[in-house]
Amino acid sequence: MTDRSPSSWRAVKSEWCSVKSTRLRTLLENLYAARSLAHLANDPLSFCHRYRTAEDREIAGLIASCFAYGNVKIILRNLETIFARMGPSPRRFVEEFEPAQGLLLFAGFKHRFNDGRDLCALLLAARTMIEEADTIGTFFLGCHDESADDITPSLTEFSAAILAMDYSAVFGSREIPAGSYFPFLFPSPASGSACKRLCMYLRWMVRPADGIDLGLWHGVSPARLVIPVDAHIQRISRYLGLTRRSQADWRMAREITRALRELDPFDPVKYDFPLCHLGISEGCDGRDRLRCTACPITELCEGGRP
Repeated sequence: MTDRSPSSWRAVKSEWCSVKSTRLRTLLENLYAARSLAHLANDPLSFCHRYRTAEDREIAGLIASCFAYGNVKIILRNLETIFARMGPSPRRFVEEFEPAQGLLLFAGFKHRFNDGRDLCALLLAARTMIEEADTIGTFFLGCHDESADDITPSLTEFSAAILAMDYSAVFGSREIPAGSYFPFLFPSPASGSACKRLCMYLRWMVRPADGIDLGLWHGVSPARLVIPVDAHIQRISRYLGLTRRSQADWRMAREITRALRELDPFDPVKYDFPLCHLGISEGCDGRDRLRCTACPITELCEGGRP
């Protein structure tokens, strides 16, 4: 006789969840192993790999991540413009950066919401950080709370510290003008923002060097990182049951990260790059059934089911 008691159903459900979790881990590990240089070439992170020194890569990463929003082709095109004007060493350019000259050099620059003044403010912020702490990583560590469950308080303080800097050489007043989109580059978890670009920058800097991420900062544990949530991660994470939330905010980012931490407690955001490039490079949109049949995660993906 079949046992239909509540405890029996709970046991079956628990076993099913365990099997699904094990299978999902296997699929994501295979996806992680299948990352390619073609994916990297289609990613803003590729600009960091153009430089050999950690100092240049750190500066390049800050700039590339800050402008990593919108259409990827436009992102890459505008980053090409920025780095071409900066010359062979982003670190040296920032160390010697003079806002008055920068405003002339980047006059006419535009990336969606942000303009040349915002870019110059970013470069001034980078210069200020390395003047105060020698590297951006050391500056971030001054904001970092090692006792916290994740980087929520650290990122909140980091953004606040940058927005509190003196930008009078760029904007003509110490306070950032009300109409400026510069604060858009440094959102805060305290506002509920998913902080996608800052989380991405932290992933690049903190995760161990693996041919994709750079492993430049050693004072922050990869286990404390939060996944960068863009449209691709938002959609695919819902397909995989990693989140039930519909709004791409900080709560969704933490929920997805908690689910991934069950699969890899020491390095949960390792799966961000391969999952994201299912959308960016492989064209996943959840609607092309022919493409779904060849997708490596289709067996557990709700988006690929008829």
